[in-house]
Amino acid sequence: MSATLTLTPASPAQADPAGAKKPPQQCDADPNAHVAAVPAPEQFFGFPLGKGQSRVLTTEEIKKYVDAVGRASDRVVTGTVAHSVTGQELPYAIVSDSHNMVPGQLKKIADQIRSLRDPRSLKADKAARIADDSPAVVWIAGNVHGGEKSGADAALKTLYELAGGLSCDVAKRNDNLVTVIMPTQNPDGRDASRRTNEYGFDLNRDWFARTQPETDGKIEMLRRFPPQVFVDAHEMGGRQYFFPPNADPIHHEIADQPVDWINRIGAANAAGFGYNGACAGAVTTECYFNYATYDLFYMGYGDTVPSAGFGAAGMTFEKGSSSSVEDRVQQQFNTQWATTGWAADNRREILNGYYSIWRTALAEGAAGTLEPNEVVQPANTVRFPVPDIKIRSYFLLPDRQLGDVRRLVERLRRMDVEVYRVKKPVKVPSARVFGGRTADDVTVPEGAYWIPMDQPQKHWIQAIMGEDPYVPFPYFYDVSSWSNPLLAGVNAISTGDELSPKADLVKDVEGGVASAAPKGGSYSYPMDSAAASELTFRLLGAGVPLTRDLGSGAVSLPATAMNRGELDKLARSLGVTVEGGASPASGAALRTPDAGLFAGTGVSTTSGSYGEARYVLGDRWGLGLTPVTTADINDNTPAFTERTVLLVPDGSSSNGGLTAQGLANLRQWVAAGGTYVGLRNEGTRVARAAGLTSTTEKTKPTGYQVIGSHFRVDVEQGSPVSLGRPAEDFQFNNGDPILNPSQTGVNVLTYPTDDTFWSNGYSVGAEALKGTASLVDEPTGAGHAVLFAYNPLFRAYNENGIHLLANALLYPAATSQAKQRSATTPDPARVAAASAEEPPNLGGQWRPIVIQVADADLARTRAVVERYTDTALTASADGSSYATIPNPDGLSADEHPFVRDLVRDLGAAGIPLRSVVA
Repeated sequence: MSATLTLTPASPAQADPAGAKKPPQQCDADPNAHVAAVPAPEQFFGFPLGKGQSRVLTTEEIKKYVDAVGRASDRVVTGTVAHSVTGQELPYAIVSDSHNMVPGQLKKIADQIRSLRDPRSLKADKAARIADDSPAVVWIAGNVHGGEKSGADAALKTLYELAGGLSCDVAKRNDNLVTVIMPTQNPDGRDASRRTNEYGFDLNRDWFARTQPETDGKIEMLRRFPPQVFVDAHEMGGRQYFFPPNADPIHHEIADQPVDWINRIGAANAAGFGYNGACAGAVTTECYFNYATYDLFYMGYGDTVPSAGFGAAGMTFEKGSSSSVEDRVQQQFNTQWATTGWAADNRREILNGYYSIWRTALAEGAAGTLEPNEVVQPANTVRFPVPDIKIRSYFLLPDRQLGDVRRLVERLRRMDVEVYRVKKPVKVPSARVFGGRTADDVTVPEGAYWIPMDQPQKHWIQAIMGEDPYVPFPYFYDVSSWSNPLLAGVNAISTGDELSPKADLVKDVEGGVASAAPKGGSYSYPMDSAAASELTFRLLGAGVPLTRDLGSGAVSLPATAMNRGELDKLARSLGVTVEGGASPASGAALRTPDAGLFAGTGVSTTSGSYGEARYVLGDRWGLGLTPVTTADINDNTPAFTERTVLLVPDGSSSNGGLTAQGLANLRQWVAAGGTYVGLRNEGTRVARAAGLTSTTEKTKPTGYQVIGSHFRVDVEQGSPVSLGRPAEDFQFNNGDPILNPSQTGVNVLTYPTDDTFWSNGYSVGAEALKGTASLVDEPTGAGHAVLFAYNPLFRAYNENGIHLLANALLYPAATSQAKQRSATTPDPARVAAASAEEPPNLGGQWRPIVIQVADADLARTRAVVERYTDTALTASADGSSYATIPNPDGLSADEHPFVRDLVRDLGAAGIPLRSVVA
């Protein structure tokens, strides 16, 4: 079969029963006819795109070509979606028939598409007319992972065909579609041939949180031009190609229409793929596969968010990176062309279905109905159904963490969710309190935020607000919980009761200076949230003197220290309410931490918690971060000794490469008043090696699985690290080390031992956590080691963890009595801890690969696994056997060199898989 896709013209007289408009009579029968004024890739680059392409394009070439085509074609409008961390432009091109691009017409089309999303104001007859007359919106986005470059190059080939082609095939697409092309979503990563952006963030995990500028600008553009079809073009290992149908699990709140469209587009892609067709038998390269690896579950992907948040057929396309450049780009183009062709052919059906998505959402929201779980892989069945509960409303209570409550409100509003502020207390007869509890006759106070489900964005509300995502099938390629109220640790309830609170629609960010302070008075706010923490660091960075009450956690500043208008603007932007009072500022003085960021042995400086620290502490908080190397600590250089705080991110080393002298130097630095902050594996282990903690690691039992879940934790409120947190909180655990409690410090967060122990998401054997610690405050001399068993900076969306980290960085200075205490001789319990054997770190900054099968299938499983690796560990418990494959580099499933092929081969061998975690 031909490797290239033939651009077959549609006959001008051909009827398209599924809903495409007929192409214009003047279209050309020659599929290779183009407008001469539009620069062909061969002319512009000196080589074609796709077949015959000799190299991938540079970021600069992409920007220049988009601009050149935009200037040459009356079918194209170009612009900038956003700017990257380093300031690079993310260009876009919008392509359609020239009559759709005249002034005002493109805006009218976008307005009409947006109107389909609210059947409350758009009646069915008007929606039907829009479906008859309006183009559908298709997005093609590439290169979200910087090193995966072929999708961007193919998008430019698609742009050229749509902008300059004269064939009836092109005319059909342009007459029926508005195609938004965003070639590269990650120019900084592309330039560095690196998966992540400049801060080390995986932008294909950032979609709901929108922490990075590349993501945030893109989603604002999506709100302007809501897609019905969204292509996210990636690369993977090998020489094959993936397009949907997806692997399970699929999130239950993704509507039926997008799933149907996705699967039908898959059939169109199969028909138009070319090359070697489907992978089967001896056909193993330059072929396509479906139903494997790439799920539609976690709400941070470039397919799930367009699907759940925008009602689109959101799709991940993956091309094997071992193929030649020309084959990679050509196959990406073939699927992009087949996808746009299917969308054009089915335009009217798509737009009618698009309107129906939001009608169904309104009806389900009014009834409190959740969508059921389903599976798409033919051999799978639903293992865990969505429970039979009703949810008609969510309430975010204003009694604590109000800054993070408002941050969540803004996150919802910026996805077109309607949020209301309660004006009068309302009684909720039957409430579900986040954390697995129920309560009767709960009074929701004035000032609470109400999110009714009876609105078009019902699916999105449930997808990110739900206490549990209700995974249908235990295959996990990412986390199993992202409940936004739990991430923030705010007080929230849901209810199935029919309520009509007296409430006003929130129209702007709330917060700011609520009352003026007289001269000699002060302004104050509770530092009980990540938002208030950010305000604190921003004020310190501006030179404002701050004090903190070590009992309540409130921060205050003299009334004359800052102009009220400036304070109001800053506080309002962060959702923090500041109160003025007549009393002078009081409490312990806060100092701006002089922070060092460990960049030594075992730590990746281009991903994970190192990059997350650069973003949160550096970008958002404005702290200067000094890199501290292994040699700096071993040699006691000023880069280390002059810091007041040392943050050690997660990594793969148990001692950070420190010598015995380096460990002693670290211990003495803490004893002299330094604050050591250690995260997860490496952060806690280096502290243990240095004699800074008596915690030890508990071996995880066979079968233990905690797949990015939330747990209730008890908070010891006697430590400055817990200032502002409630007595019970929630903590995100992603297979983190299990710490036995400290004998020499304060166990700030511990997992309950009684019936208050609770978790969501997916976990097995989590009872092993009971009574263990997840955050410890260890004094040494005049300083402290604050150790997080987890990563509080995970993806920069774990607000309660970020607040705790801020508390650690602002640890109050030691008293003179503490400074006099000697720490030259480590405590015996810490000496014992340092010498204790540690469990192997099998998962790096992520987690190991674990395959669960029946005991009877272990031998066959081992035989298949051994084709790929000899490092697998096997064990059995409770009727199941587990093959655990170390993943020391912390690679996600889509980065891993063989996990996809391994799972495929296990299936081909007829081995039933009870669960897969990668």
